[in-house]
Amino acid sequence: MEAIHGVAHAVQHEGLHLHVWEKFTGNPVGKPVLVLAHGSATGGQESFDLQVPGQPSYSAMEFFARQGFDVFALDVRGFGRSTKPDVFLTTEQAASDLGAAVDHVCALRDVEQVHLLAWSWGTQYGGQFVMAQPHKVARYASYAQMHADSPDLKTRRPRLAVFQRSPYIRITESGWKLRFHSLTPDDVNDPAVMDAFARAAVAVEDKSPTGPQIDVLTRLPLVDPHRITVPTLMVHGEYDDVADTQGLLPFFAALPHPDKQYVVVPEGGHMLHLQQGHRRLQRVLASWFTMS
Repeated sequence: MEAIHGVAHAVQHEGLHLHVWEKFTGNPVGKPVLVLAHGSATGGQESFDLQVPGQPSYSAMEFFARQGFDVFALDVRGFGRSTKPDVFLTTEQAASDLGAAVDHVCALRDVEQVHLLAWSWGTQYGGQFVMAQPHKVARYASYAQMHADSPDLKTRRPRLAVFQRSPYIRITESGWKLRFHSLTPDDVNDPAVMDAFARAAVAVEDKSPTGPQIDVLTRLPLVDPHRITVPTLMVHGEYDDVADTQGLLPFFAALPHPDKQYVVVPEGGHMLHLQQGHRRLQRVLASWFTMS
């Protein structure tokens, strides 16, 4: 089996250091470029390149690398290995960071466009980036997109004052496992995967930004579907407590580009890419990004 290479990039933007993690096989030059935008808890590497002993299929980055993509996952400011300013992070700042990462990747690989996969809160800053710079995105996948009436957001609202106290909150190792449950039955979760994710998260995210929580609880909608003018896939798990058909089909219907799909994947919730249905999600995404 061909070796997968990992390369760390440092992007300087607005006086900040942004960590961008890359994976590819062989020579990356000439491959289609895919950029991954993480959610509101963990940075890109921990979200999309999780290493589970004996179970390599849980690394989305390695899956896409083997499908022939040159894959990049950034950490927006406040997350992972990027600079962590002592101020509240906004969705607009994250969109600016994503733009800087995309510009870096385009210059590095001499391409004019990338494919973009955004997860959870990533669909908010990713969506803002697509609205502002659609010419840089060939195909877009919005995975587990939230809306103002998402069941999970309703349960978070009583904690708004807690999030507003400080730009960051600390999450214990056991706390990182909570998102695997919610409306999701236990039989779609693998304890070894949850343990690996929690260990990886607590090792890098010594504190997690609260700004994204404040934005999704007080400012939705942050994305206008009429301004998402590129081919768009909307996808989520059947048990997702953030994304559901009732809340998202109106958004999907308003997307103006005729090349669009809405897919619900079984055997997973909001952490679908790390749950039992992850292989099917990977196939759906690979098919979407290789369509012409």
